[in-house]
Amino acid sequence: MSEAGALPARKGSEWLADWDPEGPDWNKSLAWRTLWVTTFNLTLCFIVWFLVSAVAPVLNDLGFDISKSQLYWLTSMPGLSGGLLRLVWMFLPPILGTRRLVTYSTGLLLVPIIGWALAVQNPETPYWFLLFLSFLTGIGGGAFAGFMPSTSYFFPRAKAGTALGVQAGVGNFGVSIVQLATPWIVSFMLLGGAFSWAIGDPQTMTDAATGESVDVWYQNAAYAWSSLTVIGTILAWLLLKSVPIRVSKVSDQFDIFSNKHTWIMTVLYVVNFGAFSGFAAIFALLIDTTFGTDVFGDAGINPAQYAFLGALIGSAARVAFGPVSDRLGGGKVSVFACAGVAASCAYTAFQLSPDSVDDFPKFLWGMLAIFFFSGAGNASTFKQMPSIFERRQSGGVIGFTAAIAAFGPFFFSVIVASAPEAVLFWWWVVLSLVGTALAWWYYARKGAEKPS
Repeated sequence: MSEAGALPARKGSEWLADWDPEGPDWNKSLAWRTLWVTTFNLTLCFIVWFLVSAVAPVLNDLGFDISKSQLYWLTSMPGLSGGLLRLVWMFLPPILGTRRLVTYSTGLLLVPIIGWALAVQNPETPYWFLLFLSFLTGIGGGAFAGFMPSTSYFFPRAKAGTALGVQAGVGNFGVSIVQLATPWIVSFMLLGGAFSWAIGDPQTMTDAATGESVDVWYQNAAYAWSSLTVIGTILAWLLLKSVPIRVSKVSDQFDIFSNKHTWIMTVLYVVNFGAFSGFAAIFALLIDTTFGTDVFGDAGINPAQYAFLGALIGSAARVAFGPVSDRLGGGKVSVFACAGVAASCAYTAFQLSPDSVDDFPKFLWGMLAIFFFSGAGNASTFKQMPSIFERRQSGGVIGFTAAIAAFGPFFFSVIVASAPEAVLFWWWVVLSLVGTALAWWYYARKGAEKPS
């Protein structure tokens, strides 16, 4: 009998009476429908979570007066709130069920979307309120810890790596989407001039290279996602079902903390997703402060042309390495990924004091290597967890490890705001080497305790 089948029936038409993904009657169509709906909404969550990373580099050009340190603190807030909220969301799948969890989480995204759309139009917006709005975008980060465990309930262990790799990988594309789309969607008025009363007036921005002034609508960076968010909310309510899981009270989920593999997997996911999310949050500012026009004048690099590439590479690697992890084993791929992150961070640490913009390609290739290896590790660790833990526990472990790793943008931004950038990279070299050793010893070597 499945875990769900041993439970009293839950009230409401969205609750399945019985569910056993390992059995012969596994409903593939429901599982994959759940995957594509939650993946669409998770992509919106990541777009909102990393909205500040796309807006922060241009705030001063829009008339704000914010220091370099304050800008990094702005990009840190989504990571702080995302991590804290994931510690809440990780407990919600068995309580709310997939349908209500995804619906409510997606609807909440409208709060920071509307808040940022209004704030960027007024350079007099207090800095503390910008920090508050940045904190609210963490709703998108927190939802991940509920979406992923919830989706894992619908798939057999043999397909978990692929399913979760697709969901998380495509969801991660939200980071590159918001960073790539923002420079384009702010260049024109959404919905045409007839709706200027709703969208707001343009801002004037001066091109540092040409000295020309242009009109931009940076409120579009937020408003552009509002209609999709409404659509995602409606789809979740209409198309999703919920799996009843054996958890009678929240405290029952705490038993994951007595298992040493919870902590080992947390280290591995922090190495990989911490690097992905942390570097994605600061990539644009890092380009701007190291190779931008304030450093090299008119020859400086425009971060908007390159910042989206990191998350794009990392997300694609996460999708690609889900099936690879299913085939080769997540433990082996985790060793490969952690070692790759360590080597890439060490290389890039030497590219942070350039003599000219001609040194930019070396820095860029180093950063893209970090994103590639971290993306592979994000896929492999999510393959491992359903294999190492029983189904009820695996959901909690996925949620907890995701919560801790989500602090990446916070710690990365705080470190860069208060210390030389190279310090961050060398810290990550050390942590990645620790992760490499743990993954090999416990999961990848011959005779490993939990080959996965």
